[in-house]
Amino acid sequence: MSVTSDAAVTLHSRFARELPELAIGWQAEPAPAPRLLVLNDALATELGLDADWLRSPDGIGLLLGTDVPEGATPVAQAYAGHQFGGYVPRLGDGRALLLGELTDVHGRTRDLHLKGSGRTPFARGGDGLAVVGPMLREYIVSEAMHALGIPTTRSLAVVATGRDVWRETKQPGAVLARVASSHLRVGSFQYAYQYATAAKDDEVLRRLADHASSRHHPQAAEADNPYLALFEAVVSAQASLLAQWMLVGFIHGVMNTDNMTISGETIDYGPCAFMDTFDPATVFSSIDHGGRYAYGNQPAVAHWNLARFAETLLPLIAEDVDTAVDLVTAALGQFPQQFDTAWSTGMRTKLGLSARVDHTTATALVNDLLVLLQQTRTDYTSAFRDLGRVARGAQPSLPFTDEWLSRWRACYPDPDVMDRVNPVYIPRNHLVEDALTAATTGDLAPLTALMTALKTPFTERAGFEAHAAPAPEDFGPYRTFCGT
Repeated sequence: MSVTSDAAVTLHSRFARELPELAIGWQAEPAPAPRLLVLNDALATELGLDADWLRSPDGIGLLLGTDVPEGATPVAQAYAGHQFGGYVPRLGDGRALLLGELTDVHGRTRDLHLKGSGRTPFARGGDGLAVVGPMLREYIVSEAMHALGIPTTRSLAVVATGRDVWRETKQPGAVLARVASSHLRVGSFQYAYQYATAAKDDEVLRRLADHASSRHHPQAAEADNPYLALFEAVVSAQASLLAQWMLVGFIHGVMNTDNMTISGETIDYGPCAFMDTFDPATVFSSIDHGGRYAYGNQPAVAHWNLARFAETLLPLIAEDVDTAVDLVTAALGQFPQQFDTAWSTGMRTKLGLSARVDHTTATALVNDLLVLLQQTRTDYTSAFRDLGRVARGAQPSLPFTDEWLSRWRACYPDPDVMDRVNPVYIPRNHLVEDALTAATTGDLAPLTALMTALKTPFTERAGFEAHAAPAPEDFGPYRTFCGT
């Protein structure tokens, strides 16, 4: 395993080189008084970067995008998207930059991408900046998702810029450095489809699809119909991802098509949060007035987003439009079953049920439990950890009914299996807010403690009892904000 110093950092520009129609060369804005707030040492090592050097002025310059290696080509990426169901033909990286691609110590290609680095041609009147709180929120939640084993973009660092940024009030500015398998989105294909339609030439769209397959789904290129195979691979990846979100109570908050990746990674942690008491109608985002992206709506929204992706691939899948529509409709029709299978399998594991328990019994146990949790307003995460203790012979501390417990115990649940998938620690909303408030005033101690707990979410440890406890009664109603 080798770790690079400042002289050896290499940023490739494959996206910018292969898809110049979807990239605008740009530079990050300088920061008047940069200060590193948090650095992900483990991720730095995985990327082959020297964490000590990243703490130096030159390293911080890389994390801000103001000091990039010679030959690097930072770009703002172009994409379109449906935002809350309404189509916007030109979105793009309004306050973000793709610095380039790194090859990590495992030989994988990873994007190094900034958020809050200043206005770009896609800013649409925005200031292109970000503030400390939302950037640390993305750092916290994305790393928590990684620790939970859920595919996600990663957070490398948050750097305070020393610049005041106006939102509702004056707040300290910051830049997030994040890492992904790529930042290709459904919205990238929507933009390329527009381009192809206007030019009456599918060449750019085809190039984007080939690029996406090469980076994320190489098996698709070997299929008889490679573009249909690409679509099928993305459908499967998103069905799995959505089930994993739902199983831990995660609510993305802004599932626009420009926030759905081709890789199947979770991206863009804006007004996201984890559900406290169980309720499918839970919405935290301050901008989701109609509840479009409520917890229980997320699978249906993903299905809808994938239909928009399918539309962009029709010219590549078959020359005859009716044939192409039939093929993608059949592939899209697999999403509900794939999601249901992943969800059901995951819930069986959360309840410690073996394969010997028949489907009807398992489904009834799951459905009845969720109704019970909603009726009693029981904390979702705590409920499954409590059941793990009950499976070991303890008395329940939460209001499960004797009738349900009797049926569940008759299935001989395995507590070891349960404890491997039911987290003790999630980014509790009240603790996240405490950490962000403290960090905004310069106190990083609550953030450090929270990240320590989240690093090993399935292992209960002494001294972290407060990080496992539900929100206090006087917390809420809770609202989250996207930070733009």
